[in-house]
Amino acid sequence: MKRIITATVENSSGVLNRLTGLFARRTFNIESITVGTTPDETISKMTFVVQVESAEEAEQLIKQLNKQIDVIKVNDITDLPIVKRELALIKVKVSKSTRPEVQSIIEPFRTNILDVSKNSITIEVTGNTSKVDALIDLLTPYGIIEVSRTGITAFPRGTK
Repeated sequence: MKRIITATVENSSGVLNRLTGLFARRTFNIESITVGTTPDETISKMTFVVQVESAEEAEQLIKQLNKQIDVIKVNDITDLPIVKRELALIKVKVSKSTRPEVQSIIEPFRTNILDVSKNSITIEVTGNTSKVDALIDLLTPYGIIEVSRTGITAFPRGTK
């Protein structure tokens, strides 16, 4: 089962390495990690998407993360009402004849065109994973040159 776990940590050198090392030692596969500073630059927030076998395994992982020196708080927010987004940059092959077709496909996805060249368009799409996957599926027949995805970043809705 896929779990979304957030960790509030001290913003210091080696924290990411220590936490990912913990995941590796416990043989948890990390699907994605996003990390960024909070308004307090001494604190960072990490969002991990991990595959676990059971709820007990996820609970054990959270306990292990909470034991780490630089960790302030860990939450499994998977089952909470959350806001989650992923960003992807997609470079697609286009020709004079396919350019309008590609543009009509990307328009409903509320994308931004970041770069245009003679033979390609680079698109930025933000949304949930299924939206990003759907756009990639639609663009695949045109020839995707490159895709870069950030992974999910998320936090609970409301004032929690």
